Amino acid sequence: MIKIRVASANPAKINAVASAFAEVFNHEALDVQGIAVPSGVADQPMSSEETLLGAMNRVAALVNEDADYRVAIEAGLDGDFTFAWMVIEHQGKIGKARSASLMLPPVALAELKQGKELGDVMDALFDQTNVKQKGGAIALLTQNKLSRSSVYHQALILAMIPFLNPAIF
Repeated sequence: MIKIRVASANPAKINAVASAFAEVFNHEALDVQGIAVPSGVADQPMSSEETLLGAMNRVAALVNEDADYRVAIEAGLDGDFTFAWMVIEHQGKIGKARSASLMLPPVALAELKQGKELGDVMDALFDQTNVKQKGGAIALLTQNKLSRSSVYHQALILAMIPFLNPAIF
């Protein structure tokens, strides 16, 4: 059984991790559990660097967890775009990848610059509740063609590259 600990209690993030790991380890039993840990950065990271730091901090916070893989997903902003960093730790080695980026409407960007979180802004803009634990801004802006989990799925597999190719990493 492969033990995977996700540095979040957010169902969208946990489901994305479970889905990506199930695809990579399709003949293995998986034990995927989420654990809420602090990011050590702002609730709404405003740059790629701050977002990556939040993901790295979350993985580090899982250091004492009995796990084969420790995974963090931190969403943030990069200019006019939102995206997320994926960080995976396995036996002291780190794998990283960024998700696809998506444009945010000017009205949302203005709210974010005033210190609001993207999930709250999207809830208000689309008259929704707790979208960040569902399909996220991605689902709302793509009219449910994509979801937060579906976009994170691909990026999580990309972050697994060092573990899939250990001889060259």
